Amino acid sequence: MHAALAGPLLAALLATARARPQPLDGGQCRPPGSQRDLNSFLWTIRRDPPAYLFGTIHVPYTRVWDFIPDNSKAAFQASARVYFELDLTDPYTISALASCQLLPHGENLQDVLPRELYWRLKRHLDYVKLMMPSWMTPAQRGKGLYADYLFNAIAGNWERKRPVWVMLMVNSLTETDVRSRGVPVLDLYLAQQAEKMKKSTGAVERVEEQCHPLNGLNFSQVLFALNQTLLQHESVRAGSLQAPYTTEDLIKHYNCGDLNAVIFNHDTSQLPNFINTTLPPHEQVTAQEIDSYFRQELIYKRNERMGKRVMALLQENEDKICFFAFGAVFQGPGPSEPAVFQGQDPHKRKQDHLGEEWKCSLTSEDTVGTIAGKSQEPGLSSK
Repeated sequence: MHAALAGPLLAALLATARARPQPLDGGQCRPPGSQRDLNSFLWTIRRDPPAYLFGTIHVPYTRVWDFIPDNSKAAFQASARVYFELDLTDPYTISALASCQLLPHGENLQDVLPRELYWRLKRHLDYVKLMMPSWMTPAQRGKGLYADYLFNAIAGNWERKRPVWVMLMVNSLTETDVRSRGVPVLDLYLAQQAEKMKKSTGAVERVEEQCHPLNGLNFSQVLFALNQTLLQHESVRAGSLQAPYTTEDLIKHYNCGDLNAVIFNHDTSQLPNFINTTLPPHEQVTAQEIDSYFRQELIYKRNERMGKRVMALLQENEDKICFFAFGAVFQGPGPSEPAVFQGQDPHKRKQDHLGEEWKCSLTSEDTVGTIAGKSQEPGLSSK
């Protein structure tokens, strides 16, 4: 499951968004005519030397690299220290992510899932394995990637995994996502490049902090989420439901500089959305409970925790250019407002848009709360 594990938690969670009522435009952004036509998910923290916050996306870097402005690439090149959510190049990170997904006490899914749900899951995975050869591209085969190998890389040992992680795995087993395997995703590519450039690298989160919130769902909530996920995929297979938001949609809106169109349509939340007015009342309550839990654990608490650590790293490296590369969905509902700055009075916070780059300044008077997204005001201003 290494290929599936390497990415940040929310990249997997994005796949659980509800099916759209109408298809989005499947086209891609037009190639930019000039650098000024590019939209940037780069924020500058104005100090001497500067620091940068850059919003990444967990898709093959080749799909977005040409749409990333030169100013973002130059900021990365100039940085002495680069920080990610997790250290994706550290074997311990991958091992720890794999371990946290396993059922305790040597249990198997067949031991814990209702019989009908287990067999529906198995039938769906059998279908995916059958379809996998037709989903793969000639380029993947040319690199030595074959269907059985890829299926095992993503879904291997699935019967030993906790149901919530199986739910996320199911969402990564679509034709679009399978066809994207084999090329480093953007955040991993940046980590690899930072190593090649001999930059100092680090992480602002621990594996346990990404795993525990999911493992903290109660069993009835997990069963509900897995059932809803399977219902969605079964309906897509039967042709009675359009595919949910796909990786292609995500790439398009990232390249166009507008994640708002897909990811933040649900009250600026990048979390899985099981809320559906067609559900019976008791299931609507469960869906709302899951939504509220994820917001609290994976937006509010996480943003505050990450913000505090970013501030601490900035203070520890006052004489170094620091570059923080986090998933764009953590940066906020659009290029104008990183999540780490949310909660401040928008009438008192000033920002300017210069060359597609939003500029913020953090002065020596700033408190931890400013970058952690609390309602404190010191130091954020435009030039």
